[in-house]
This record gives sequence, C-alpha cells and structure tokens, in this order.
Amino acid sequence: MAAFSLRDARPDDLGDIVRLVRALAEYEKLLHEAVGTEDDFRDALFGPNPRLFCTLAELGGRAVGQAIWFYNFSTFTGRHGIYLEDIFVEPEHRGLGIGEAFFRNLAARAVAEGCTRVEWQVLDWNEPAIRFYRKIGARGMDEWRVQRLSGEALAAVAASA
Repeated sequence: MAAFSLRDARPDDLGDIVRLVRALAEYEKLLHEAVGTEDDFRDALFGPNPRLFCTLAELGGRAVGQAIWFYNFSTFTGRHGIYLEDIFVEPEHRGLGIGEAFFRNLAARAVAEGCTRVEWQVLDWNEPAIRFYRKIGARGMDEWRVQRLSGEALAAVAASA
C-alpha cells in the first residue's frame, strides 16, 4: 500500500487547496458554486485571525486530499466542537485509508482540546460516503434540517436591520 502523510496546510499550498475544493465541487455537481479564490483561502486560513483550518494528505510529495474544518460551539454542552466543512480524497487515491486518517486526526484533536464532537454534512445521494461514515461510527442527524440564508435573501434581511 502506498504511504501517505497528513500535515497542516501552509500558504504555499493555496493552489492545491483551491484545486481540491474544485474537484470536490465537481464530484458533488456543484462546480458552479465553487467561486472561492486563493486570496479568499489565504485570508481565511492564514490571515491575522484564522478561522478556518486545513489538513492535507500527501502522497509522493503531492496533495491528494484535504479536510477543511473550523471550530463551532454547542450551547447545550457549553463546549466547542469541530465542524468538518469539506473532506475530499482524489478518486484514484481512495481506499488507501486517507479518509479514515483524516477522521482519526480530527477526533484526536477534538479529544485533546476538550471538544465534544465532530460534525459534518453529506449529500443524501452520496451512498459510498454514508457507508464509510457508518463504518467509523458516525450517525445521521435526520431530525435536523440545514437552513441557509444567502444571496438576495441574505441582503434583504441585512438591509432590514
């Protein structure tokens, strides 16, 4: 089996980060929504007050996957958690244990930092991912429905403030 390694992203990884985000968006049939630029990610990941974090998987010196995450907070537990915004491994590198390594890495970080959970979303048609998540012990939160305010609706609500 090919050896890979995980590491925190650095500013010189911005091209790979955007490439992998776009590859995920293409897989999810949402490429038209992937408008983030290297500058956007530079500010979010490496600006004066980073609020976003990225772990890369490297194989042969090349980034082949990434987990992009941030801290959230549960008012019920009074503790932080980790929200996994994106996880992606290039199709030709799946089955090497990279996805599982990302989750072990995030879980270890969460436990070490006193976080109470790691959460993420998955598209309902992505059966391979759902099977993988069940295999590692994740459970679906079917009673919760994601809500989003964006675009014109966001602008309208903001204008009424």
